[in-house]
Amino acid sequence: MPEGASGWTPKPGWHAARQMVASANPLATEAGLRILRAGGTAVDAAVAVQMVLTLVEPQSSGIGGGAFLMHWDGKRVTALDGRETAPAAADEKLLLAPGGRPLTVTEAAVGGRAVGVPGTVRLMEAAHRAHGRLPWNQLLQPAIELAERGFAVSPRLHAQLKADPALKSQPAARAYWFGAPDGDAWPVGHILRNPALGQILRQLAERGSAAFYEGPVAADLVRRVRSHPTNPGVMTQEDLRGYSVKAREALCTDWRRYRVCGFPPPSSGHLAVMQILGIGEHLGWGEGTPMRGAAPGADFLHRYTEAARLAFADRAQYVADPDFVPAPGGDWLSLLDPAYLKQRAALVGPMSLRVAPAGQPPGVQRLSFAPQPEQPEYGTSHVSIVDARGHAVSMTTTIEAVWGARQLADGGTGLPGGYMLNNELTDFSAAPADAQGRPVANRVQPGKRPRSSMSPTLVFDRDSGRLEMSLGSPGGAMIIHFVAKTLLGTLAFGLDAQQAIDLPNFGSLNGPTALERGRFPAETVQALQARGHIVGETELTSGLQAIVRTPRGWFGAADPRREGVAMGD
Repeated sequence: MPEGASGWTPKPGWHAARQMVASANPLATEAGLRILRAGGTAVDAAVAVQMVLTLVEPQSSGIGGGAFLMHWDGKRVTALDGRETAPAAADEKLLLAPGGRPLTVTEAAVGGRAVGVPGTVRLMEAAHRAHGRLPWNQLLQPAIELAERGFAVSPRLHAQLKADPALKSQPAARAYWFGAPDGDAWPVGHILRNPALGQILRQLAERGSAAFYEGPVAADLVRRVRSHPTNPGVMTQEDLRGYSVKAREALCTDWRRYRVCGFPPPSSGHLAVMQILGIGEHLGWGEGTPMRGAAPGADFLHRYTEAARLAFADRAQYVADPDFVPAPGGDWLSLLDPAYLKQRAALVGPMSLRVAPAGQPPGVQRLSFAPQPEQPEYGTSHVSIVDARGHAVSMTTTIEAVWGARQLADGGTGLPGGYMLNNELTDFSAAPADAQGRPVANRVQPGKRPRSSMSPTLVFDRDSGRLEMSLGSPGGAMIIHFVAKTLLGTLAFGLDAQQAIDLPNFGSLNGPTALERGRFPAETVQALQARGHIVGETELTSGLQAIVRTPRGWFGAADPRREGVAMGD
């Protein structure tokens, strides 16, 4: 899993009348609410939250990574793509060892090889230009203040420092993060200052994204990528200068009495979530559906995970950067065609498929790409915000693995600290083709954006068009299941958002059936095994955030598996 477990802290759920912020860290949530109270928009608050997360949750996201941002302005949904890109000098052999063997994620990630051109800063600036109200420099002040005066190391940050030996192997990261007298990670409660990040953010506040993509900060980033002693990358300053945010058409799908809007490719999130929910409707969810905190039963889990296998088979076959790979049948929504989903549902029987085949949606005559072999996907963080005008943000943001490339960049300041670089290029298929030479759709190509599972989601009442919900989660490929579980819990099974998030996690990536360790009775596991499932019980550390409309205003929920909170007025 992307990030290991660090305990369970029950969350009460929070009510607000007008506006609300939900993020993965209380300091980031406070920063977002401060901006809303100053009259800022949901996007203004998102900028403040992201900058603080760079400081206080550096293992998961930050200015060295990328993000997908969904925005509702009261009239329309927009999808802004700030995903990292492959450098111009990258090719499909980037993730291969000299003999042609695909590198493991760890082999590729640690160093400069897998660092993609970061998109977060330019995304934040583009979103603010379109939907912001307060001055840009005001939005960075909470993060600047915290970086310069220091913040208390949280239990989760400490746990993630202790859990990652690769981080300690990198000199700059070791010097900053492992400063305790015995050379260990900073203890919980230690006040940690980050003067390098504070200085970088001051430059961003003054000059905008140009301070990141040009000049000393850019030069420092490129130097660290290209000069890594054992695993250098190929990024150039021209790659940074040329990065652009893409406005994409959100995918909106009718489900029950709702309209669920999510991110299009290069994200596989919305397509896979809605395939699972659509196939599940044809199967009927069966007995054992989760109600009031109960663990789902074997009947429900069988149907859900079989639907998931079918969805993940299509994901491996078809989904990649749409600027490089055509949609099946010329339209990504072909994967959600009702007749196609009914046809896929007919493949589900009393025994598990274990590994499902890809289908052929409408308009597909033959399979021209090879399916991508399964490989790990990692980290991220999620932010949901609703402002006093009823406008909303759902943003999932990432540096890919826990601690990304394990490279700490000080922006050329020479000061302690800085920000973490991403290893996003490991989200491409390490193997560019199959044994027959058929290319994998999601292989490395210059300028391409790697396929993602990030699933920022906005939900509307289908008849009135009224915004009902903003949600999302970190969790690598399991993000799809964490979001689907929460949609089912809230919109189908009558749970409030906190109850839905608290439910045990489950899913399949078109292989074993994964169940959250310690949350399911033995008889459920045995019943699944009797249906042919290979069951693995493991930590499934979601980090869900959700804000849901109520008669009183808004209800915010955060995952008890992490440190997030919701706050509002």
